[in-house]
Amino acid sequence: MRFLTAALLALILFLPLSASAKKGDEAWNADIKITEDYLKTLRTARARFVQTTHDGTQLVGTFYLQRPGKLKFEYDAPIKDFVVADGFFIYFYDSQLGEQTNAPIGQTLADFILRDELKLRDDLTVKDIKRGGDLIQIEIVQTTDPDAGSLTLGFSEDPITLKKWRIVDAQGLITEVELFYLKTGVKHPSSLFVYKDPVKKGVND
Repeated sequence: MRFLTAALLALILFLPLSASAKKGDEAWNADIKITEDYLKTLRTARARFVQTTHDGTQLVGTFYLQRPGKLKFEYDAPIKDFVVADGFFIYFYDSQLGEQTNAPIGQTLADFILRDELKLRDDLTVKDIKRGGDLIQIEIVQTTDPDAGSLTLGFSEDPITLKKWRIVDAQGLITEVELFYLKTGVKHPSSLFVYKDPVKKGVND
């Protein structure tokens, strides 16, 4: 697929930041607590996004979130590709090939943000925290397999808000996503997170 890598989706153009906080110090622990507390409240959301892939391609669309387990990325026309997670599997539809691939959510980096209770500890390890330009950036890896890829979440401050994320897959390919006009507490129809084959008549009506 030309832009849907195993790393999923991530953020646009992270700005150069100040030096990292020292792991385990007071500022480090405070940043983790702030972001954990915020993520506990981030149950449903909708936002516009700009996605930048490893080859520089930029795509625009709408992002939907319903934790635990559900998300959707719809790309603006003329792109007909989409990504949807239904609570168990995440599906990638490639319109050029006319086919989809899927994987259990727990086997993908999407699990980082789709789990019911997101704690930045235990099976997840915070590798780095950086601040600057009104952003907190927290890089996360799997504790048991840190080389499998990483997710960097970017939050604006005052009030803390998810703004962007960057995913680096096991091959070192980077995908970045920036969110705009984020709305939380949104009620989504359950049908939004069901994979539907676009080839079948009526799906895109």
